[in-house]
Amino acid sequence: MTGNKNDPHLTGRIAATEWHLPFEFEYEGQRVNYGVMGEGYPLVLLHGTPFSSVVWRRISPYLATHRKVYYFDLLGYGKSEKKDGQDVSLGVQNQLFAALLKYWEIKRPDVVAHDFGGATALRAHILNNADYRSLTLIDPVALSPFGSPFVQAVRNNEKVFSDLPAYIHQAIIKAYIGNSVVNELNDDVMSLYTEPWFGELGQSAFYRQVAQMSDQYIKEIEPGYAHMRCPVSILWGEKDEWIPKTEGEKLHKLISGSSLRLIDNSSHLMQEDAPEAIIATVLDFLNKIDIAEMQHEQL
Repeated sequence: MTGNKNDPHLTGRIAATEWHLPFEFEYEGQRVNYGVMGEGYPLVLLHGTPFSSVVWRRISPYLATHRKVYYFDLLGYGKSEKKDGQDVSLGVQNQLFAALLKYWEIKRPDVVAHDFGGATALRAHILNNADYRSLTLIDPVALSPFGSPFVQAVRNNEKVFSDLPAYIHQAIIKAYIGNSVVNELNDDVMSLYTEPWFGELGQSAFYRQVAQMSDQYIKEIEPGYAHMRCPVSILWGEKDEWIPKTEGEKLHKLISGSSLRLIDNSSHLMQEDAPEAIIATVLDFLNKIDIAEMQHEQL
């Protein structure tokens, strides 16, 4: 699926005000914002770090022509609540996701998850027994160890980074996010990703989530990869500098029966570099599952 080259969704010309998360869910006294679009079988989108559900703005409208699409901002990200002393680690995000599935009364959804969202979906499946009809993983954080030298620096000096002058912090955020794509983001798109992390509250929240990254949350689920209870499709950017494609190849071997597709000219943030590849691959994957289920019912 290539889509219309002038389509505002694929070109990214979607203003921040057009991305809505109008609903609120309370998780342990903390606000989590979410949205829903489309009709049909449920499909849930999970974003990663340091992003928000806005990564799906170019993709969800297409998926919503085939599915009822749910999307939300992880705790401490995007429009969801941020506060001092908050636990926003991978150890809490799977608990939140499991609670949301129960709240939405969704059983066996199709799930599409990126980066930390991938880790969250895997943890919910393995630790919370959340069942999926299918799972698509896009450049997920799924193998230990993980974390760049920058992450290590923040872990050891969270307060120093939180107290940086705003202009230095803003430069760091822009450089960090800019490194996640092959094609340079224009100012409007960059602002979609940086805005939640600006201001005193946003700056503290950014370094909080980085400081809480830990290999332990991945190590405790790695043995479960050999026992996945749903079909798994893996997408990986050929030019991902955050998590190299060799990690995708390792994960593919660990998850029996999974498929792996490497995407040319895409880095870590595939939603910006190659949204059409995600749309085409996900819809093809879901169609194959539809056909397999229909054939099974006819037996």
